Amino acid sequence: MDEMGPEELRKRLREAAAEELRELVGAHPEELEPIALRQLFRNPHLSRQVIEVLLANRRLLAFHEVRKELARHPQTPEAQALRFVSGLFWRDLLELIGDNRVRPRLRRAAERHLVDRISGLGAGEKVAIARRAGPLLVSQLRHDSEPRVIAALLENPRLTEGSLLPLVSSETAKPEVLSLLARHPRWGLRYPIRVSLARNRRTPAQTALSLLPLLKKQDLKGIEQDRRLSMVVRRRAAVLLGRTPP
Repeated sequence: MDEMGPEELRKRLREAAAEELRELVGAHPEELEPIALRQLFRNPHLSRQVIEVLLANRRLLAFHEVRKELARHPQTPEAQALRFVSGLFWRDLLELIGDNRVRPRLRRAAERHLVDRISGLGAGEKVAIARRAGPLLVSQLRHDSEPRVIAALLENPRLTEGSLLPLVSSETAKPEVLSLLARHPRWGLRYPIRVSLARNRRTPAQTALSLLPLLKKQDLKGIEQDRRLSMVVRRRAAVLLGRTPP
């Protein structure tokens, strides 16, 4: 095959049909580098045969970007892809988790690896993850002590009422987080959330008092009789029920 410059090689790696692609990779092994390989991985004709050539090249596997692309490509043998997933950065893992084109087993593996690393990440990194987290990560992040992580989690389209309730009823939840939940334009309107907030002694009194008029009588009765709650909250529940405050 004729010699070509880097730009021409990249263009042909991106556009070549299956047979030409095999020839290009076989004829230019030393000229393949991350920028060129980025084009290769975007070629819809990239085959298992070419992937196996890349997997056998130790020089190429030293590049993080190559391992990342191999991990997510559908033609990479699953056992090899799983091996690469464990060495990816947290942002790469998050991308894998959110990419429905990636095989389910790989997405689950990426989520498990990210869960294992979550405690060592900073608040800003957790915020980025919280916005896109799946169920396993949500179960970890919902008890985070940083309010802005919870604020990001509340905007996650995958968050469900069921996964949020353990936080709302938690005996260790931060008061500011519970107030944040009560004010949220979506979750603060959910009746089970309101009830759990009103019955959580960690909820600030002013927040709980603002919720009481929105509750049903049977729930107000439970609050009135709950000696764990502050007297001001119990008395307000009694007044709303038309009773003499305790």
